[in-house]
Amino acid sequence: MGTNRKKKGGLGKGLSALLENTETDITSKNVGPAASSPSGGTVGSVSAIPIGQIEANPFQPRTHFESEALAELTASIGEHGIIQPVTVRKMGYDKYQLISGERRFRASQMARLENIPAYVRIANDQSMLEMALVENIQRENLNAIEVALSYQRLIDECQLTQEDLSEKVGKKRSTITNYLRLLKLPVNIQLGIRNQHISMGHARALVNVGDEKIQSAIYNKIIRDALSVRQTEALVKDNAKGKKEEKPTENTKKMHLNFHQRRFRDDLSQHLNSTVNVNLNDKGEGKIVIPFKTEGELERIINLLDF
Repeated sequence: MGTNRKKKGGLGKGLSALLENTETDITSKNVGPAASSPSGGTVGSVSAIPIGQIEANPFQPRTHFESEALAELTASIGEHGIIQPVTVRKMGYDKYQLISGERRFRASQMARLENIPAYVRIANDQSMLEMALVENIQRENLNAIEVALSYQRLIDECQLTQEDLSEKVGKKRSTITNYLRLLKLPVNIQLGIRNQHISMGHARALVNVGDEKIQSAIYNKIIRDALSVRQTEALVKDNAKGKKEEKPTENTKKMHLNFHQRRFRDDLSQHLNSTVNVNLNDKGEGKIVIPFKTEGELERIINLLDF
């Protein structure tokens, strides 16, 4: 497992192994070099499209986007880039219409990105796209995130159920579910899977944690201490056991943290490279908890806090 960190890379180039040209993602019998836009938007590939050339889908059924969640996505995109490309339909010369990815598109606008990675499609290509994606999933050089994105794209764009998908790709439904669950992991962990810093086994253990902050803390420990999958599973199990042993009283009943409180908690946790919990009750009282297991770990935390 490496320790190199990459920021603002997104997944545009990383997905080139999945949809790198018109032969691996056929969208029209007539697709070829002539279908390329002067701006670089080649039909059937993942391309960096100028945001100004993309118009929203007028048939988008979702009109309300929770502002706090959108702000968090904007911050994530600003730090890590786009993990999952949007999908657009080529409408003409340097003109595209959004098919899916409205939240990512809006958040990218808020983050003031100039370009956004996108799958470029044309109308009436459903069956050919389905066949191309199913064939791509069989390739051996795809990482787990690329496979998961392919499964999700088949479900979203080809209107397949997990049961349908299971039959088409010849995998158990539980296998499909395990891959799709990876897309619920925090962005930094998804990038870690893509860059082979952790394995699929590590990722499956992390999915069971549930709390993004603890997931990131355990992920950092996996990288720092080169934990095996079995060690990671034991760590996750210990964390779950510790949660069950907590006995909150009425006075310590946890309240939901707002955006700024969560940001403080996350920044402090990243600075300390350790789990940080902020517990707040309905009276506005609470405590900041930084657990440790050894005196050495305590000393490290104290030094980072400049005591």
